[in-house]
Amino acid sequence: MIGEPQRAFYGSQFGMTFPVFVHYGVSLWLPEIGGVINPGSDAHDLVMALYGGMSKGERNRIKIRVRSAMKAQTELEGRFLHGRPPYGYRIADAGTHPNPGKAAEGKRLHRLEPDPVTAPVVRRIFEEYVAGRGMTTIARGLTQDGIPCPSAYDRQRNPHRRTEVRETTAVRAILRYTGRQVWNKQRTDEVLIDVEDIALGHENKHRWNDRSDWVWSKAEAHEPLIPTDLYERAQGTVKTRGTHSNVGRAPRRSVRPYLFRGLITCGLCDRKMVGNPNYGRLYYRCKASATTSANTKSLTRRCSTSVKKPSSSRSTASSAES
Repeated sequence: MIGEPQRAFYGSQFGMTFPVFVHYGVSLWLPEIGGVINPGSDAHDLVMALYGGMSKGERNRIKIRVRSAMKAQTELEGRFLHGRPPYGYRIADAGTHPNPGKAAEGKRLHRLEPDPVTAPVVRRIFEEYVAGRGMTTIARGLTQDGIPCPSAYDRQRNPHRRTEVRETTAVRAILRYTGRQVWNKQRTDEVLIDVEDIALGHENKHRWNDRSDWVWSKAEAHEPLIPTDLYERAQGTVKTRGTHSNVGRAPRRSVRPYLFRGLITCGLCDRKMVGNPNYGRLYYRCKASATTSANTKSLTRRCSTSVKKPSSSRSTASSAES
């Protein structure tokens, strides 16, 4: 017995699942047609297809309402809509939930407040970058000073990420800090599991939205970690250096051909090794620093000599090019 067919089957699910019921001799009863669904009736197929379309339309309307509400809450109220807190902040209680139903269930609002441990690190990154230091140099300096990277500091939310050294990409992401609440950075797309067999259905894929589609709060939603003038100077420096400008990355300054660029990885930290000319030959070394300043030299020396050969057709790969 199907009490609400518009909620039992979504889209074309009935057409793909009903033959299985017929094969095993299972009858489906539907009050709207006054009895058992007849597998040979075109009218019954049309009715169930109509209910599948109604179910799909209802789901789409719910998605639109929810997304519109979340956009308004972010843009007008600057409300923190849960998720991973940005590096430099931590989640704090913001009082009772404004929805009476959710408040009765004990749910509360949350907000972002500066983390006393990581907030000074954010300020240090901005100050050093404006002073002229590069992102790689900043990341290496933080590692040598024993300051944990974001994934190491919040290990519970980042069990799949590396924690040995800081990455340049983490520094670049922090330099985009605005002090305002941002929503809709990512979206969830439903894609076919197998294009050759559409009966398998869809799966969810998280993908990044274009920066123009992000939703920003009109006012500062939480206490800023850095002054506005420092942030503007940092963004101006980023565009001047060409790291994240409208024209793309800065052109490569090296004129040497590195045949194994991106193919050789370090045998200790599994990071890609970089080319380094020395006495007329090109060597490959690891630029990763140690987690503490005490063993920086030993790890760098070991990483420079430990080379993992790439799995490619070049069987002559080594730590130096003639």
